[in-house]
Formats: sequence, structure tokens, C-alpha cells
Amino acid sequence: MMTLPNILTLTRLTAAPMLGIMFLYFTRPFADWAALILFVGAALTDWVDGYIARTWKQESKLGTMLDPIADKAMVLIALLVITGIFGLNPLVLLPATLIVFREVFVSGLREFLGEVAGTLKVTKLAKWKTTVQMMAIAMLFAVGIFEHYLGMEGFGMDGVMIGQILDGKLEDLLNLNFLYGGMLVTWYGGVILLWVAAVLTVLSGADYFRKALPHLRG
Repeated sequence: MMTLPNILTLTRLTAAPMLGIMFLYFTRPFADWAALILFVGAALTDWVDGYIARTWKQESKLGTMLDPIADKAMVLIALLVITGIFGLNPLVLLPATLIVFREVFVSGLREFLGEVAGTLKVTKLAKWKTTVQMMAIAMLFAVGIFEHYLGMEGFGMDGVMIGQILDGKLEDLLNLNFLYGGMLVTWYGGVILLWVAAVLTVLSGADYFRKALPHLRG
């Protein structure tokens, strides 16, 4: 049971709650850095353990069970943390709510169907959904990092001076344009990807429900 793919999956599962704990015991931006590194590392192991399991013929029932649980735990806990970071911003909260609802709905559907749930195989749409979710979450974790260093570098400057630097009227000795641009790119990029992920999530959930419908009749 303790093959390398299963060890990587267990590591990812253990790392999931650490995303929230980071913000309890670390100050920002150290918590943002730790969460970003932890999340990206976990996302990479998701691909690595699957590749190793297929290549080395080490696929197992334990891995098949734990892999989707680890993925869902990472995504859902990360979304919980991010909604807290951005103060329940509707641009983040609404797609996060759709994603959480779908995951709970599909998990309940699989549990109800029991052995029949094996017929609801993971589709390409669901895989794309997971990939876009992880990209969106990684970008949103990076927003706080750019925001912090922008505030630190601009400390002591008034709004007029910062505006002149960003407009190119004053020399940018502290790379404020880079930090400000990074903050905007990660915020808007993360929000857009999160909404795309929410749409894919709803579509994949509807697809699972359509396939399960014949088993729910009667």
C-alpha cells in the first residue's frame, strides 16, 4: 500500500489543512508565501503521483480513493482561506460558493449511488476544471505578496507621489510599477480563472447528474 504514488497523495492530503494553519501562526506575507509554495507543490505532486502510478504500474485502490479526496481538500480549504483573505468579496465568494456546492453535491451523489458510482468516471471536463481551479487559487494567493511589498516599498510616500511614479513622471527606483502590475495581474487573472473554473465546475456537475439520472429513477 505504501507505494511512492500513495505516499505523495498522503503528503498532499496532510498538507491541505496546513493552508489554513499557516495564517494562524505566520504573519503576512510569510503566510502568503508558505501557502503559495505549499499549494503549488501539492498541485505538482497531483500530476507526479498519477504519472508514476501509471508508468510504474502502481495504481491501487487506496490511491484511487485518496487522490480525489486530497484534491478536493486542497481546493476547498484553499477557497476557504482565500474568501477570508479578501473579506468575502463577491467576486471571489460567488464562484467559490458554486465550486463548494458542486463538490458537496457530486460527493453526495457518488455516496448514494454506492457501487454504481464507479460508472461515473472522471471526465476531461472535470480534469480541466481541477487544473483551472488550481491555477486560479495559486494566482490569488500571490496577490497578497505583491500587495504587501508594494505597501512596504511605498511606505512614507503620499498618494500623489505614488501616482506620479506609476504614471512615469518620477523615476521608479523601487520597482513600484512591477509590484503594482503584479498585483493587478494576479488579482484580475485569478478572479477571471476562478469564474471560468466555477463555470466548468457547474457544467461537470450537471454532466455527472445527467449520467446518474437513470440510476435515480424508480
